[in-house]
Amino acid sequence: MITFTPLCGAVGESQTCPLAYLLQLDDVRVLLDCGSPDWSPEERTFKSDGDLASPPWAPYCDALRQCAPTVDLVLLSHGDLAHSGLYAYAYARWGLKAPTYSTIPVQAMARIVTIEDIEGLRDEQDIDDADQHHAEPGEQSNLAETQSTSDKDPSPPAGKFVATVQEVHEAYDSVNTLRYSQPTHLQGNCQGITIIPFAAGHSIGGTIWKIRSPSVGTIVYAVNMNHMKERHLDGTVLFRPSAGGIFEPLARPDLFITDANRADVTTPRRKDRDAALIDTISATLSSRSSLLLPCDAGPRLLELLVLLDQHWRYADFRYPICLLSRNGREMLTFVRSMMEWVGGTVSKEDVGVDSSGKTGTKRRRGEDDVEDEALGAFALRFRHLEFFLNPQSLMHTYSSKEPKIILAVPASLSHGPSRSLFVDFAAVPDNVVLLTGRGEEGTLARLLFDRWNNSQRDTDKWDKGKIGSNVMMDGVLQLKMNSKVPLQGTELEMYLAKERAAKEKEAAHQAAIVRNQRVLEADEDESDEESDSDSEEEEVERALDDDDDDMDGSEHSVRPGRRRKHDKAEDNADWGGDMDDGLTKTLLSFDIYLKGNVSKSMSFFKSADGPTHRFRMFPYVEKKRRVDEYGETIDVGMWLRKGKVFEDDAETEEVKEAKRKQAEEEDKVFYSALQNLVSSETEVQLACRLLFVDMEGLSDGRAIKAIVPQVNPRKMIIVHASTAAARTLIESCGQIRSMTRDIYAPSRAESIQIGQHTNTFSISISDELLSTLRMSRFEDNEVGYVTGRVTNHFSLNIPILEPAGSSVPSETTHTRAIIPSDRIFGARVAQPLPRSTMIGELKLTALKARLASIGGVLVCGAGARRDQTSNNIDETVAVRKTGRGKVELEGNVSDVYYIVRREIYGLHALIAA
Repeated sequence: MITFTPLCGAVGESQTCPLAYLLQLDDVRVLLDCGSPDWSPEERTFKSDGDLASPPWAPYCDALRQCAPTVDLVLLSHGDLAHSGLYAYAYARWGLKAPTYSTIPVQAMARIVTIEDIEGLRDEQDIDDADQHHAEPGEQSNLAETQSTSDKDPSPPAGKFVATVQEVHEAYDSVNTLRYSQPTHLQGNCQGITIIPFAAGHSIGGTIWKIRSPSVGTIVYAVNMNHMKERHLDGTVLFRPSAGGIFEPLARPDLFITDANRADVTTPRRKDRDAALIDTISATLSSRSSLLLPCDAGPRLLELLVLLDQHWRYADFRYPICLLSRNGREMLTFVRSMMEWVGGTVSKEDVGVDSSGKTGTKRRRGEDDVEDEALGAFALRFRHLEFFLNPQSLMHTYSSKEPKIILAVPASLSHGPSRSLFVDFAAVPDNVVLLTGRGEEGTLARLLFDRWNNSQRDTDKWDKGKIGSNVMMDGVLQLKMNSKVPLQGTELEMYLAKERAAKEKEAAHQAAIVRNQRVLEADEDESDEESDSDSEEEEVERALDDDDDDMDGSEHSVRPGRRRKHDKAEDNADWGGDMDDGLTKTLLSFDIYLKGNVSKSMSFFKSADGPTHRFRMFPYVEKKRRVDEYGETIDVGMWLRKGKVFEDDAETEEVKEAKRKQAEEEDKVFYSALQNLVSSETEVQLACRLLFVDMEGLSDGRAIKAIVPQVNPRKMIIVHASTAAARTLIESCGQIRSMTRDIYAPSRAESIQIGQHTNTFSISISDELLSTLRMSRFEDNEVGYVTGRVTNHFSLNIPILEPAGSSVPSETTHTRAIIPSDRIFGARVAQPLPRSTMIGELKLTALKARLASIGGVLVCGAGARRDQTSNNIDETVAVRKTGRGKVELEGNVSDVYYIVRREIYGLHALIAA
């Protein structure tokens, strides 16, 4: 049974982005995409104090938080924020540890785009990291209280779920990467499921996922496709008119999941869109004005850069192209190293072919000198492109009066360089703000797009197939600007005093630890010395007693008081005494501290005057040198110092540069803490021009309505669309007779159940039976017919299918046979013969192509047998499809008949009984 639940990006939602869907195949839960919303919308319906409604992303994040630990598989289709932006946070803090798969470019692009977004947010806003799962030891109690509170409250207060840079790297390092058309057989909880990625277009590495399950069949997940060839990408493999239409491995799936966001949109031709974009840029720069193009540091930026670079080379422009992005250079470096994923005109220029198709052998050395690391295509060596980290560095290099084109992130204008530049840029007349995407609902980019679209005539709106014209903006726009300013005055002194107190406390704590360690080590040495001295005393005493016994023999008896040690009370004082019981013990006094027994009861040597006192000499403890088994002592500190010297000598310049950058990052983190968040309301006087040119690279309504019926799925689910767009696609499919009527358009959190729950069992085929099987290839599987008996072995957990022998009792044993009334006496009972099964669906166009390729057979139309003479009618064969699964082959027995029949069999999987 298939259960499909949209977590976000369903039909009818006001906010169609991001995309995240939960697909359950029997007991396996698959998460399709994990996008992130825009965390700084303009029109908010909530306040930070929580008095009003929750933010628009709260239901999606709560649903993802609850289902993340139970997910068994994650599939990422595109490397942008709408498809992969929230994966790192869910992986690090919500327990989304399931195996994740994507293509290599999607993994890299998603990492770059996510880091760009979170760095921009953290530079302007205070992000609460209370949900972080790895708390400090001192915070464990607070974390436990938080968890207990969250257990009681099923809907914790929603904030901005922004990961850290380290969490992003850890999350995407765990992603498993695949190549196109690479089948992967999953293990563990997903045992038996096979996933295959195919090219979707729209973005580099964009994926159409094909999921095969033995219990539910084939599922194709295809969102944000583009069938048109672009400058840096080829179109999707799903629809190739030059190759005969729909790609065969993706045709006729059991379930087809696709989006219909543009089902009611007609996109202008690419030639017209490029011309409008280039004309606007040329006219603006020629008038000594500038342009601002909000964009994302992701895969769609490549198409825009390639277009600008080609026009700059053609027109020989000297105007700078400025890219404000922290990770833009890293993104381009990665793309140059992955040229096998790039298509369009870029792949031709890589081998020395320009966009016009002319081959040239002369390479331009001047461009090679611009960037030594540019090893990819000519079209990706952007000679006029300059990188800037922030608007301040841009203004320091170029003044506001110099003509230039600025590409600033993000495309939503919600934060970051694009928003800060827009405040000053929009107030300058003749400047142009050029939008290449509609933006997410509620963002500043969507507000500007709505203003432009409402200013157009009804026939020139963006969804009518027309370009439209630029409009002059006027009025005042209220914007909230967030920034971090350095601490000054009293705030700086308070912060430094707090840091100084924290450092002193930490230093005192470390000193206490060191002091305690020294005391412990001293006590250990003292205990060792005491144990050694006690053992030595026992040995000496034992030796003296043995000598006394030898000398006295039987003349003197051994007194027990000699061999016994003093009591513990006597060990703590220095006492002296003699053998006379009548004498009292006297306390001895010394100028130095003596440990242990300082006197014995009597001396070993006899004297005439009687026993004399024997006192211990000045106490001396011999320091024992601790050595290893080879008799040497290892100086650990010396070897550590020597190892550091060796490491410093072996370090390359790249390693030293990396360490230097790491130190700069640590300094930047420290100095960023010396900043204070400042929010202010700014009035922007609008005086610039505004134009929208669609450069999103998605299929429009005409293409979707043509592609979906040719895919001809058995069932279909529509996602990521408005209600009107979904209704348009459903009505279009309803007009096609062969199209399925099982089309679903679920809303958010609505579960769609398809089919019934199927129980699957595992069985092992014996070697004897396996050697007799005849397997036939069908799509990605091999099928065959088998009959036998199931046996259980005591040493195996899986039952074995063995050949059915004569000793197997029949089902009719010990039962009375039922004789038909019309049976003739003495005749044999009619036994049903086994029948072969043919799997597949015959396509007459495919049969025609195969017959034409082998030669010797003339393929004619439906009226080929009409007006045939008796001489050549014997060599004519007619093939007809009379219904689904029914094929008629009519003709006389001849060579042509057997040739046609053999080719028909070759187009099916024959299961011999």
